[in-house]
Amino acid sequence: MKKILCPYCGKEALWVSNEKVYGKRYGKSYMCYYCPTDEAYVGCHNNTRKPLGTMANKELRDWRIKAHAKIDPLWRTGSDKTNRNYRRKKLYQRLKELFGHEVHVGESDIEMCKKIIEIKLV
Repeated sequence: MKKILCPYCGKEALWVSNEKVYGKRYGKSYMCYYCPTDEAYVGCHNNTRKPLGTMANKELRDWRIKAHAKIDPLWRTGSDKTNRNYRRKKLYQRLKELFGHEVHVGESDIEMCKKIIEIKLV
């Protein structure tokens, strides 16, 4: 099994319930990698050890929230699930065209988040 290291201190992240982060367990997929030293974490897919993105401290999480606030309303405007999914796929395809590579907010650093926020998408 591949170890997940905290990108801030280099220590091995703990695989724990998100209760360590939030004080109580949230959601069906509640396992995460967590570094108590840097208060950095990342959730995992369906309680597996596969991270949803990269670990983030408070500052990076705040920037990712801002990036999502910019792009999520653009794909959430569909009237049904099929329409939304199509719009989301199209939006992420547009980001790929603009940046020259696939873009996932959960894997973005602060600079990429700033670019996502500033870019004209539509």
